[in-house]
Amino acid sequence: MHFCADAARVLPLRLIDMKLRFEAVAKKFGGLRVIDDFTHEFADGELVALVGPSGCGKSTLLHLAAGLEAPTGGRVLADGRPVTGPHPERTLMFQENALFPWLTLAQNVALALEFQKVDKRTARSRALRWLSKVSLEGFADYYPNQVSGGMRQRAALARAFIAEPRALLLDEPFGALDALTRMTLQDALRDLIREQAPTVLLVTHDVDEAIFLADHILVFSPRPARVLRTFSLGRGERSHDLSGFEGMRSEILRLLGIGAGQVEPSPTSQGA
Repeated sequence: MHFCADAARVLPLRLIDMKLRFEAVAKKFGGLRVIDDFTHEFADGELVALVGPSGCGKSTLLHLAAGLEAPTGGRVLADGRPVTGPHPERTLMFQENALFPWLTLAQNVALALEFQKVDKRTARSRALRWLSKVSLEGFADYYPNQVSGGMRQRAALARAFIAEPRALLLDEPFGALDALTRMTLQDALRDLIREQAPTVLLVTHDVDEAIFLADHILVFSPRPARVLRTFSLGRGERSHDLSGFEGMRSEILRLLGIGAGQVEPSPTSQGA
């Protein structure tokens, strides 16, 4: 299976992507070195998957890019400007959907705009449109506990995209879902990324997910994080049949220390 770099994702008429750069970044928590002298640039509109052992610092890199953590050393830049705190242009999405249980799905999605002082009527109208984009038509007035885990994560996707972030930081967004639901949400995410074209950093322990979604995959060492190898896939079409990437998959697993006869741990299953 071959993909050419010029088979690019379809971009929207207005480009909203963002260049992210880490310059000699270090991060400690007490005496624990999580990241040490990490330098890397993530280009405009790239989708880069960060794969590595648990606790190696992948999520910390996202938190630094989001402005939720400050580096111990070095600096993080967004379009050449130092990241000094959170900003709506850089949206972080977690594995847990983090929906407010006392708000409906529409209210949860609209809240991302209301935080930016968009009036409630406009925010709800746009929330309904985004719920439709993630196949939740008819569920706007349901509460999170009335829908499945997969549907809650669809609503979380809509909330992440509704403010049209220029950089999207995804921390194991589908890790708690069963395999079939996860693939369905991966398709939905890919379609939204094609439409909005943000720069995306995706932390995942699912090697197949990384291969299916990413333009590039960075494989990290155990803590403190350093890049063992970069895999470039280009921006061509991919299906969930990844048999053409078996060599790449085996090499990534080898770098992660997962040998023959070993399997990756299965995530907790939830319904679609």
